[in-house]
Amino acid sequence: VSEIESEKQSRMTALLERLHGKHNSSRSWQETSKVVRQAMEKRGVINTAGHQLLLNCLETLQRALKVSSLPSMTDRLESIARQNMLGSHLSPSHTECYITSDMFYVEVHLDKAGKLVDVKVAHHGENPVSCPELIQHLRDKNFDEFSKHLKGLVNLYKLPGDNKLKTKMYLALQSLELDLTKMMHMFRIATNANTVETILHGSVGLLTARSGGHLVSLQCYVSPNDIFEEGTGDIDYYLLLYSVVPRTLGVSVSVTVEGTTLVYKLPIAPLITGSHPVDNKGTPSFSSVTNSNCVDLPACFFLKMNRLMPFSLSYIKKMGSTTGIPVLETVPTLSPLYDLIIKSQLHEEGEASPPALAQSMRFYTSLPGQQHCYFLNGDAPVQDGRSLQGAYVSKIPFRHPAQVPALLDIIRHQAAYNTLIGSCVKKTYIKEDTPGLLQFEVCPLTDSSFSVSFQHPVNESLVCVVMEVIDSRQVACKLYKGLSDALICTDDFITKVVQRCMSIPVTMRAIRRKAETIQADTPALSLIAETVEIMVKKNLPPTGSPGYMGMCTGPDGSNPVGLPGLNTGLFLLLLLLLFWTAFFLNNWKKIFHVFYDNCIMYKCHSFLMWNYCFEGNVLNPFLFKKKKKKKQNSSI
Repeated sequence: VSEIESEKQSRMTALLERLHGKHNSSRSWQETSKVVRQAMEKRGVINTAGHQLLLNCLETLQRALKVSSLPSMTDRLESIARQNMLGSHLSPSHTECYITSDMFYVEVHLDKAGKLVDVKVAHHGENPVSCPELIQHLRDKNFDEFSKHLKGLVNLYKLPGDNKLKTKMYLALQSLELDLTKMMHMFRIATNANTVETILHGSVGLLTARSGGHLVSLQCYVSPNDIFEEGTGDIDYYLLLYSVVPRTLGVSVSVTVEGTTLVYKLPIAPLITGSHPVDNKGTPSFSSVTNSNCVDLPACFFLKMNRLMPFSLSYIKKMGSTTGIPVLETVPTLSPLYDLIIKSQLHEEGEASPPALAQSMRFYTSLPGQQHCYFLNGDAPVQDGRSLQGAYVSKIPFRHPAQVPALLDIIRHQAAYNTLIGSCVKKTYIKEDTPGLLQFEVCPLTDSSFSVSFQHPVNESLVCVVMEVIDSRQVACKLYKGLSDALICTDDFITKVVQRCMSIPVTMRAIRRKAETIQADTPALSLIAETVEIMVKKNLPPTGSPGYMGMCTGPDGSNPVGLPGLNTGLFLLLLLLLFWTAFFLNNWKKIFHVFYDNCIMYKCHSFLMWNYCFEGNVLNPFLFKKKKKKKQNSSI
């Protein structure tokens, strides 16, 4: 062992001597340069992966540098062009930077200090046009957004064929954009609709023109929650009426043209004739499709969803039958629609993967004064013993601008259904044994209707609310309860609440609060009803009693309504109870109905008691003081 250690030590000593010798020896600059050159010549050719890694490092360094001069600005623009696989060059004065491709180019004009002057975009065969969005992004030094615009321009021309064929496809897209823009303006002029009404009811929704690399956008649905975002206050309703709406708000689609394996006849000129609509909804008239205004192209128009959206299978088929083109190129992989809605809703709320709650289909909602638990029974059989099926849709093909309104109506219809079901899906967690936790079950009935079951607020029975989404603007609601169950609220009340909030939890809270209000009136009304019924049953007069003829005195002269055994004090006590309840509950009409419905069961007493109480002078000053303000022919 000692010999091995000594050998290692001697080798280390020799190596250190050599290093000291090289360090002490002086070498001229020429000799050093020769050694470096020889090393460079021996270097092998760098591989593609290494080259890309080097470029990525350079781009990262470029993004980290502060842009404060003309050279730094031009360097950054050239770097962005390389990232998007585009060419670039500078003018002799270095104040103009051109980012180019075969089908378009972008001009960036700068001054001597590197400050932005203008940004123009020119498509193939067109003159350069100033682009306000790109100007704003570069002035704000928002180079990431500027790069996204360039990427959008590149994707616009990812079409099959040569430049001539791509130009025809671009002309087809231009003509479609002109028609859609005219359709929106005709609707707004005919209906005088504001921004929100245009989104919800417009034939093409709210159109935002193509700008830079952003395609034409059609916003077609916003929910109340989109407008009044809880806790943020970013969106103001009055701002939506008169100002520009963010592109990301609600459900929207982008209009584009893409290559297809089949050939379709697409218009290359606007098809709307005239400027006057054919009806009061702003519907335009279209010229017929001919060889002069249309050409056969291996491409098709598409409505591209701003995010993946779940559609039921029947709605997917309906869109295909509207356009004559299958929505999905291949047979879709179907999944339970409710599973897709839950995943989509959780994704919107920033949940990367569905939590355990999503697997159990149980979700919790905390509302003011109430806490709910919702079980979404998406596996319930709907048709042929199968659950409601659906699939994600990212884009919808079409060929003619007249097909867009029908497609948007289907999208709105599905969006309204998804909004209602998605309103139950929250990331909130509440313990199952929490006191007062209310349980609800949501079960699909058809592709446009579902039921919400819960315990009756008063009785220990089960009640059910069926909601039918007629379209994006109408939701019909029907409450089903047992015959002996107490009244909760009316169908009209539920319908109004749902259409106003488009939220199941908010609607269920409103139903329960309404039931509590009705329940507060119930004890007094029941007491009156029972009192009247007992008094009338115990005091039925004989058939020949003179009380049958009208309001008169009984044989003993002590009964004001001719009822033997009913003294004046007890009857006045009943009237006092009736007046007290009506005064404090402020519900004269309901009190009258309870009193009258119990009296009508008995022939003579229905007339006598009604005549005495409501045509006499006991309650008349209170009941008829308000009635005088109404029409003369109004009755109690």
